[in-house]
Order: sequence, then C-alpha cells, then structure tokens
Amino acid sequence: MKLNTFGLPWLSLILLLIGAIGILLPIAPNDYWWYVRLGEEVLESGAIPQVDTYTYTQAGQPMVYHSWLSAVAFAVARAAGGEGLTVLTRSLLLMAFYSLIWYSCRLAGAGPKLAAAITLLTALAGSNNWAMRPQLFAFPLFALALAVLWRWQRGDNRLLWLLPLIVLLWVNLHGSFVLIFLLVGAALVGGGGDRRALALAAGSLVLVSLLNPRGLGAWSYVSALLTDPPSQQLGMEWKPPTNQTWQGGLFFGWLLLLIPLASLSPARLKFGQWLWLLGFGWMALSGLRYVVWFLAVLAPLSAVWLTPLIGQRFDRSRAHYPAVDIAFSLIVLLLPLALLPGWRQQWWTAAPPALKHNTPVAATDWLRTQPDLPGPLWGDLAFSSYLIYALPERPVWIDTRFELFPLSQWEDYVTIAAAKSGWETLLAQDAVRLLILDQQEQADLVQALASSVDWTEVYQDDTAIIFIKP
Repeated sequence: MKLNTFGLPWLSLILLLIGAIGILLPIAPNDYWWYVRLGEEVLESGAIPQVDTYTYTQAGQPMVYHSWLSAVAFAVARAAGGEGLTVLTRSLLLMAFYSLIWYSCRLAGAGPKLAAAITLLTALAGSNNWAMRPQLFAFPLFALALAVLWRWQRGDNRLLWLLPLIVLLWVNLHGSFVLIFLLVGAALVGGGGDRRALALAAGSLVLVSLLNPRGLGAWSYVSALLTDPPSQQLGMEWKPPTNQTWQGGLFFGWLLLLIPLASLSPARLKFGQWLWLLGFGWMALSGLRYVVWFLAVLAPLSAVWLTPLIGQRFDRSRAHYPAVDIAFSLIVLLLPLALLPGWRQQWWTAAPPALKHNTPVAATDWLRTQPDLPGPLWGDLAFSSYLIYALPERPVWIDTRFELFPLSQWEDYVTIAAAKSGWETLLAQDAVRLLILDQQEQADLVQALASSVDWTEVYQDDTAIIFIKP
C-alpha cells in the first residue's frame, strides 16, 4: 500500500500529544535509578555484574541483569543530557511505537484519520505503562514486528529480514522478547501470507535469541520470572487490570465494544488474527503489564472491523498539498521540544519538575554530608532505587528488584513499613539504626517512631524524614 502525505498531519497531531506527555511525565524513582547505576557499571567495567552489590541483605547473591542494554542506554542518556535527554528518549520511543501502530492500522485498511483516532485511543488506554523502565525500548520493536507481519499477510515478504534484527536488539533490552514468538507463531498457524517464507524467518529467530550474554539463559530468566513468587504475588503490574483508573475505563470500554463491532462489521478476521486477539487479550486480562502489548495488537484488528462501517465517512477525500503537509507535520513534531526540562522553565512559571515528588533528592544530599551517622540503612522501596544510584556508599535493605529477595523478606518489609506488630524486632535482626522514610507511604511507621524513645528524628523535608537509633 502506498501511503501519501495526506495522512501525515493527522499522525503528527497524535504524536504531538504523545510526545508532550512523554516529556512532561515525571521520572518515577522505582525502577529507573538502579538501572542507571547498572549501566554505568557495565560501561566502566565492560562486564555485566553477576551478583548483588546494591544491598547488604543479599550482597553476593546471584543476580541476573537481563535488561543490561537498556541500562546502558539509560546511563548514556543521563550522562549526555541529564533529565532532558532522558525524557526526550522516552518521548521518541513512544512516538515511534505509536507511529508504527498507526501504520499497522493503515495496513489493515483504515484511512489516515480513522487510523489516527484508533491510535489515540490506544495511546491513552495504555499510558499508565509509560514509566521510565526498560520495556520502553521494547515497545517500538514489538510494533515494528507487528507491522512486518501485517505486510506479510498482504503478500509482501520484503521486510521479513527485519525480524531477526528485532530479536537481536530485543533479547538484550528486555525479557518481553518472547512476545515476538507469539506474534510469529500465531501468524504461522493461521495467517494469510507465505508460510514458507515466514517459517524460514521464524527459525532464524530462535538462533538469534541466543545472541545475548547468557545464551539460552535468557529463556530460563523469563521462565523463572513468570513463576517468581514475590513478583507474582506482590508486583502490581502482574495483577489483573481494573477499571479504577481512567486508562482502565478506556480499556474495558473498548473490550465491551468488540462483540457488537465484530457482529456488525462485514469484515472478518483471519484465524491467525483471532489467535492474536484471544491470546494477547487473555494475557492482558491476567496482568496489567500485558495491556500495552494487547492494545497494540487490538488497534489494527479494530481497524479491520471499523473501516467498512465508518471508514468512508471518517476519511472523506480532500485536496492536499504534499509540501504543506510535510511542513505542518515537521512544525507540529518539533513543538514538544519546548517542554523539555530546562527549557520549559524559561516560559512556564508553573512548569512541573522532571523528577517525581517521591524522589528523595534533598534527603539523600543531606545523608551524603553525614557519613558518621550510624547504619545499616532501611528505606522506603522507591527511595532505595534512588539511593542505589545517588548514595552507593550506603547499601540498602531492599529495592524494586523483586526476584532477588525471598518472599519472607518482602513480608518483613510490609510489616515494617506499616509498623505492624514486631516491626522493631525485624529491624533489630539486621541491626538497622538508620531509617529514611516516605512521609506519605510510611505514615504509620513515622508516627510509631516519633513516639518511640529509641529513635530520634534528625532530618525532615516535604518528601522524606530520617530517623536514627543512637
């Protein structure tokens, strides 16, 4: 299908919104900062650490850092341009992701405006998956693989050579690389293209997936993570989605419309497309982390059904001028740059900060000036990720690497954080004498410490409070 410039303005308007949100969304501390430290260590040593050195409770224990290449990318972006380049990187990755989804909708038959509307819905419903985490780098790779397979279904095999390159990058960036095998497998079983050509490409994908520092261990890592008790029981992203957020409302509303949409539309999905819909849909309903992938698949499938119903009304032809379309699109796509940290403060008096409010920057800076304070340190979970990066001389008790810590330690963390019965005994077991707490997340613990004769408050700001046990 030949795409002309008529669709560019509609795509650029969608990307303007996505790019702006990607830049304005603050960097949450949870899973970002320890990745930056990991990336720095890989760059400095030329090797990927094999054991934990960030905590004192699990120091020396084996640790698999599968997403090492994402960590390097985070470290390079931060070193080269700080928060500005970091959020710009996220914005560009998201724009690439949704551009490719829009392209898949066009391949599925939708006109540029209908494709833009579907893509906008896809982006909004999945925007709660845009945190600064390694999976950001996997998003455009997934969408590119999906677009290649949509072309293949239309009889075009010319881009199948991209699939091995996608896997080569993806397997070193994030554990979700296994999703491409689900896409390709379903297409092989029930797709409408040249199965022999796709089968040859699929065979190469298995071999290419071994081109990572751990070889076959990349597959065992994914398998272990899917059965890891702390991750599965405590990680919110592994729990089923709900309609408690507006993103969840959009997601479930879209699902409810699928039955009448499929019934009313004269268009029919191929068997392989049904496998995509049902397979990724089941995954999305079983875990919040899978919703964003399902939405990427759902968008072009919805385009198949919607195009014969409303496509002609939605995309009425109009006179267009390629030079104007291109110029307009370029101007629109450059507008989000004005929102970058450091620039937006020049014209926006109430510009939001680049870091989320629960990043303990000031408290960590103060702790750095107090090397004589007693340890060991116990801290809020999100705080610990930042401390790993900004204060490596004080190892933490626990952090957001769920798979590293036994379930019993996670249960102890919950007990301590909520000041439940026995919290003081648990701290004493590890001789903890220094606490850095989130005043909102650990309000009960803060209150218990304030009324204790054994603990003394030594620092407080709007984000964090620090206690010591003299």
